[in-house]
Formats: sequence, structure tokens, C-alpha cells
Amino acid sequence: MTTFDQPSKIKNLFICCLCPPRVLRLWTCRRPRTKRNLLVGTACVIYLGFLVSQVGHVLPQHKGGHQKISSRSLQDAAQTPFLGIPLDGTLSPPNFQEPQHGSNGTLLPPNVVYITLRSKRSKPANIRGTVKPKRRKKHTNPLSYGQHFPKAAFIGQEEAFAQQPGRATHAAGAMGAAIALEARKHQLDEHRHKGMATRERGHRRPGGISGAIKAQPQPEESNIRIYSESSPSWLSKEDILNMRMLADSRIENIQEVPSHKAVLVVFAKGPSTTGTACKQGHCGIIKRPLDMSEVFAFHLDRILGLNRSLPSVSRRSEFFQDGQACPVILWDSSLSPTDNSTHSSVRLTWGRYQQLLKQKCWQNGKVPKAEWGCTEIHHYEWSKMALFDFLLQIYNRLDRNCCGFKPLKEDSCMQQGLKLKCNDQDAVDLTHIVQRRHDRRHLAFIDNKGFFDRNEDNLDFKILQGINEFPESAVSVLRSQHLREKLLQSLFLDKIYWESQGGRKGIEKLIDVIERRSKILLTYINAHGAKVLPMNE
Repeated sequence: MTTFDQPSKIKNLFICCLCPPRVLRLWTCRRPRTKRNLLVGTACVIYLGFLVSQVGHVLPQHKGGHQKISSRSLQDAAQTPFLGIPLDGTLSPPNFQEPQHGSNGTLLPPNVVYITLRSKRSKPANIRGTVKPKRRKKHTNPLSYGQHFPKAAFIGQEEAFAQQPGRATHAAGAMGAAIALEARKHQLDEHRHKGMATRERGHRRPGGISGAIKAQPQPEESNIRIYSESSPSWLSKEDILNMRMLADSRIENIQEVPSHKAVLVVFAKGPSTTGTACKQGHCGIIKRPLDMSEVFAFHLDRILGLNRSLPSVSRRSEFFQDGQACPVILWDSSLSPTDNSTHSSVRLTWGRYQQLLKQKCWQNGKVPKAEWGCTEIHHYEWSKMALFDFLLQIYNRLDRNCCGFKPLKEDSCMQQGLKLKCNDQDAVDLTHIVQRRHDRRHLAFIDNKGFFDRNEDNLDFKILQGINEFPESAVSVLRSQHLREKLLQSLFLDKIYWESQGGRKGIEKLIDVIERRSKILLTYINAHGAKVLPMNE
């Protein structure tokens, strides 16, 4: 026997897979060698012919391989839509109901492409209308005093004010028009050209730093928003007018106030000088963004019925702190002049203040005796001030040296080293005790910077020392449990302040602090047997 007569198992298995069952039966049965070889050869020829016919249909379509690709085929490929892949990252199944056919009508094998889409977005998509759009930064005229103003006015260094001589600037008509025309062609160079023009035309003038502000965008709507028919009952019409003026009026002039670490701004209210404008109530004090609690203090003062603080609002301007929200307090020309050390119109020490509380000066219309040493301030004013300062934890007036609590490193008493001077507290001066010239009986609360970060176990109870009567109007609001509702309604009027504090969520956190302190104050009143009296004399 030859080698061909002894096939291996692998050869039989290969033939069984390729040949049909009829051929297999002929293969397995006993046949002569010539007939068996003829059948195998016939089957191979038929199968080879089938493969050649299939390859013949495919090769003409790919003739030339990757060497030549016509521009027409590229255009067709670019215009072919990319179907079957939705935007949500899922793949639709291929359409098997519609097979693809070639140009000659023959069936083409489907081109299957597997695409894996991996999402690169880890956060949810921003839905239109839920994200606040970014505001375009507007280019404005720089102040005449350049870089000196923000460092001195808002960092709080009084020495910088004393070292800077007075400078002023005025906007020019012809040069301003030329700059405006140039800005239309080159908007990117507008800020630089205006700065050069104002510096070239600046000249010196005695009386502190001042600058005329000419080009300011007018707000589309007032920043004091009142959507109801009337304003809240605790705000008077004069309060609303002053708030709108401070928030919306155009700034006409700027002057530094070194003693207050702030800036005096003059609002445009007709042709008038700085002195006459401030006497008419058209001026305001712009303080640092860190003093934003003065706006909260103003609304709290009105809600409690005290009416001792000055109107305050929040305002943004390109001239101050790069557009950050800053408190603006009304400049009241009727306030009595104060000294530079205590910023008070009446100089008192802690020891003398406690003596005045015992004498109850001017209470019930009684004229005090000369030996009592009373001032012109009514006795009820101290009760109102103590309640107001305790809720906001304003320690600068009655506890300048921070002797009644544990201060932080950021507190002024720690920075000035006054905490170590608590041995002789009777000799410590009170600060910010201010009266009005035409009304010496009542106080005006100024510099009402409160502190909301002080824990309940570290409150300054020294503020309440010697106070045995409290105003009924304020205590009734604290007991009515409507303080939160009124504060939300009142603070909502100030659009800039509302947004700067994080909206309602941020305002609620501040109100939580005041509510907890009010409960502590009510407990203190009941525990000490203090009287609650009507004090609207």
C-alpha cells in the first residue's frame, strides 16, 4: 500500500467538514480507488469554482487597494450621514431588514463597525436658564489717583492716607471724544488710552484726593427691588429714597476720609459743590467688603423699631475692589463732630458709663441734678444700644479691649494689643458714641460692623452689664417669632447684598445666628428680672 492509501485522522476530519453528506457516504463506503479519486477531485473543482466566483465580485470594487482614492469617493464619504449613533451614548442595533446591494445587483457582505463611546462628562449637564451667565467686564476710566486708592482705602492703613497729597482730575471734552472714537476701532486699547488721557490731564488741588467720574453705565432697573404695592412697614419713605440714591445714583466725585478708613462719594444731584451736596444728603461712605454686616445691621435696626442706624445698602462699582460688593452708608451731616481717638461726640469711660446707668438720666422727664454728672443723652438710649450691640456682637463701642469674651487674632483688640489692658476697665474709653447736633438726647449708631462667627458660649455679656430695662418694641419682635420672616422680606430689597451673601441660603445662615442670640437674650432678661418698657418717648 502507498502513502495515499493510509490517510490520517486529520485529513478525514478536514474532508468531512468541507464535503456534503452525500459525498461523505460515497467516501466512507467501499469503492474502487479510481472512482474515489474522481469524486474527491470533482468536489474540489466545484468548491474552487465557487470561491473564484465570489472573489470575482469583490476584487473589482477594491482594485488598486489604498494607492488611489478618487476625490469623488472622498466627497461621497463626507456627505454620508453617520447613522445609528445617538447623542446619549447608546448604539442602535444594525438594520438587518435592508441589506446593501452593489452596483451590479449582487449582495454585499455587511460592514460591521464596533464603536465604544466613553463619556467624558462627570458632572450633570448645565440646563439652560439654571446657570447664571458671566458678565462681561466693562472697561472704565481709572481714577486719577491710580493704584494708591484701593490699597489705602480698603486695606485699612490710615498712614497711607496721611502720606498721599491731594490730587484731582477732570475729563476733557475734545480728548474724551477722540478716545471714544478710537475705542470704536480698537476696543481692546480703550482702557489703556483712557488711562493715559486722565493721567496727562491730572493736576493737584488742596483738600484730599478727589476725582470726577463722568462715564458710568446707568442700571437698567433699580437695585432696590420692591415688587409689592408698598414697602415694608418698618422702612419709611425717606429710608427707601435714601436706599435708592445710594444704590442707583451716579457717582459725581470721590474723596478719601482717613479717620473712617473709607471713601466719601458724592452723587450727582444737580450742579452743586461737594460741601453743599453732602449737606443736602447726597453723599455716602463706601467701606470695605469686610464691613458688609453694616447692611444687615441697618435692616435689623429698623425691624426692631430702634431707628438709630444710618441707611446702608450694597453697591458694586468698577472703581472699588474690582467690582466687589461694598457697603455704602448715608453721610449724615447733622451728626455732631467727633474726636480722632474715640470717634465720639461725648467722651465717656466705662466707669462713668456705669454711673450714668444708675442715675437713669432724663428718665420720665426728670431733670437730673448737677452732681450726678449726667450727659444730654437719655437713659433709654443705652438700653437700645446694648440690645442692638449684643445681637450683632458689636464690641467696639462698649468693650473696646475685648474684656468680656475670648477674641480672635483678627479682632482689632488683638491686633492693637488692647486685650492686655483689662485690669483697669473703668478707665477704658467708650467709642462711637455719637449724637446729632439738633437732637442731643438720642444716639446715632455708626460703625455697626457685626460678627456672626462667634459661638454662643463665647458671647460678650459685658455689653449688657448695668442694663435693667429693655425696649418693648424690640423685645416684642424677638418674642413674636416673626424675626426671620421680616429679615428675609427686608433684606430681599437689596439685590446686591442678597446676591453677595449667596442668596436665600446664605441669608438664612445669618438669620440663624441672630435667632439663637435672641433666645439667649430673652433668657437673660427673664433670669435677671429686667423690665420691658415702652421707650418711644
